[in-house]
Amino acid sequence: MTARRSEGGSRFVYDSFDAAAARIEANERVANERWAALEYRLGLIEATLERLEKRIWVGVYGVAAFMLAQMAETVIRAGMR
Repeated sequence: MTARRSEGGSRFVYDSFDAAAARIEANERVANERWAALEYRLGLIEATLERLEKRIWVGVYGVAAFMLAQMAETVIRAGMR
C-alpha cells in the first residue's frame, strides 16, 4: 500500500481497491437475496398446499356424508315395507 500524501487529491489514487473482496461481497449479497426469495416462494407453496389439503378433506367428508345419507335412506325404505 502506498503512503497517503497530505497535500490532498483523490483517495482513490493512493488507496488500493480489492476487487476480489468486492466481488465476493457482491456474490454473497446476491446469494442472500436469492435465498430470501426462495424462502418466500416456499412459504407461498406451503400455504397453497395447506389450502389444497383442506379442500381435499372437505371433499372426502362430503362423499362420506353422501354415502351415509344413502345408507340411511336405504335402511328407512327397507323398514317401511
